[in-house]
Amino acid sequence: MSARAAAGQALFTGKAEKPPRVAGRGPGRPSRAMIAARSEELLDRALDLFLDHGFEATTIEAISSDLAMSRRTIYARYGDKETLFRAALQRAIDEWIVPEAVLRTAECDDLEATLLAIARLWVAKVRAPSGWRLVRIANTEVFTRPEVAAYMYGQTAAPTIGYLTDLFRRRLRPGQDVPDAADAAAAFLILVVEGSIQLAVWGQVENADFDRQVAYRVRLFLNGAR
Repeated sequence: MSARAAAGQALFTGKAEKPPRVAGRGPGRPSRAMIAARSEELLDRALDLFLDHGFEATTIEAISSDLAMSRRTIYARYGDKETLFRAALQRAIDEWIVPEAVLRTAECDDLEATLLAIARLWVAKVRAPSGWRLVRIANTEVFTRPEVAAYMYGQTAAPTIGYLTDLFRRRLRPGQDVPDAADAAAAFLILVVEGSIQLAVWGQVENADFDRQVAYRVRLFLNGAR
């Protein structure tokens, strides 16, 4: 499978084509840093509005008014509302990724400690503001937009499952074949990570107790998988 296929097709590949408009210039040109900052602000705030009010009810006019940014600027950067939405979604997902290289730095001689470190990396991402946003995206978009589900899975869960599958083949049952390594990797994410998401969403849990429950889930998984 190619890297692109594994990661899912990109949601945003460039602004939509628009007919040429009459050229015009303001009194000055903003710096690249200013343009980049405003672009990030646009994507962040637009996504919040899309999630709060729904795609259909959120207009370019509403986004323009909220940000005090001209509609002309928004259209010049993204072309239409659909492209803006996809760009905002892709940025939010990409910012939330736990890279495989980071997961590998957590590996140590103790498998349980390794899995606990991986779980904590993921759970920290889940409990961050960007994590809540991804939970909201998952709850509102993946069922109606299959491409969003594919991209989110390819960028987030798939690399972790790939690494865990390799880890379990090497270390889950020393000296034995591990034909169910991929199943074990998926089960780890469901029990430890998705379980922690549900715990965070539905329970008002203190940090120490939350970490205790994450550690318990890791031990429960490892005892069963072995």
